[in-house]
Amino acid sequence: MRRIYLDYAATTPVSPEVLRDMLPYFSETFGNADSPHSFGRDAADALDRARRRIAEIAGARHTEIYFTSGGTEANNWAVKGAFKEGVKRGRNRIITSVIEHSSVLSAVSSCGAAVTYLPVGADGTVDPESLELAMDGDVALVSVMAVNNETGAVQPTERLAEIARRGGALFHTDAVQAACFGISRYAAVSDLVTLSAHKLYGPKGIGMLYVRRGTRIGKLIEGGEQERDMRGGTVNVPAAVGFASALSAYDAAREEENERLRALRDIFVSRVLGSGIGAVVNGGERSAPGIVNLRVRGIDDDSLLHMLDLEGVACSAGAACSSGSAEPSHVLLAMGLTESEARSSVRVSMGRSTTESDVSEAAERFVRAAERIISGRKKQ
Repeated sequence: MRRIYLDYAATTPVSPEVLRDMLPYFSETFGNADSPHSFGRDAADALDRARRRIAEIAGARHTEIYFTSGGTEANNWAVKGAFKEGVKRGRNRIITSVIEHSSVLSAVSSCGAAVTYLPVGADGTVDPESLELAMDGDVALVSVMAVNNETGAVQPTERLAEIARRGGALFHTDAVQAACFGISRYAAVSDLVTLSAHKLYGPKGIGMLYVRRGTRIGKLIEGGEQERDMRGGTVNVPAAVGFASALSAYDAAREEENERLRALRDIFVSRVLGSGIGAVVNGGERSAPGIVNLRVRGIDDDSLLHMLDLEGVACSAGAACSSGSAEPSHVLLAMGLTESEARSSVRVSMGRSTTESDVSEAAERFVRAAERIISGRKKQ
């Protein structure tokens, strides 16, 4: 049976071109980028080219790009670093949304800030008016993700950033799931932006934090003087090279790919919703291409995901980093779903290798899996 991967929002395969670009830096140009000899200079040159390549795509200065171990570290650094500096200015409050990635929510709750959580509507988006009402002179940071990783809901980032900065607060956006709209869109309006390579057909273990020039944030990781004395630890040169290669290829093709993924998503949704199994899409129409979150009435997600896996279809119940949690999705609960509805929901996400044949076949298997569960319960 042909296996179909529909969990691209969790991670993507490293593209052959990216792997090719990375390979020399594992063995041929293997030096430490901070070493003073020629081996180190060669690695440092590669690191500088990668940083400048990413900066050009982001519409930023190369000195505004800092490499991290991934999106989680970058989010932690943005939240904790901005709050640390905000306290020095007499600002001790953070505003974030109830649907953020766990790395943001955990960082916010652990840094000692007074926190205001913005609600979302049934479509999964933040109303800018709620931020307007929450702002005052105590706010150090506003952090709202650009695209939700579970539902694909697209936030009104530009408007939120405008409100935050008008109130004297820094604005951070987790754009890990949002590169499909162009990272320059977010760097243009934000003080801090998070990105991760493994969502873009790049390697795992490398991410970045864009820090607008003049933005002061404290360190997260102490150690050496790497990353212009802002992030201790030997930089992963092969991964940084892969990150730049992946982002460059992704950004060049994203508009055409977005159109293709929207069409594939529509095919999948129409066939599942029209099947009569009682499927419902969670969220509104304003979502990232290639992501859909849906539920089937009366079927829990564990049973459906298990049956789909037996059918050769890989998808998920939400964020991969929360897959071991017994709790229903905090994102879906915030959107007004009941616990039962949230536990009946799965995320289907498409990517570069997904074809129309894949989504058509996956829709058939999805319906078949749901029907088997429903049939089995009727016999009990």
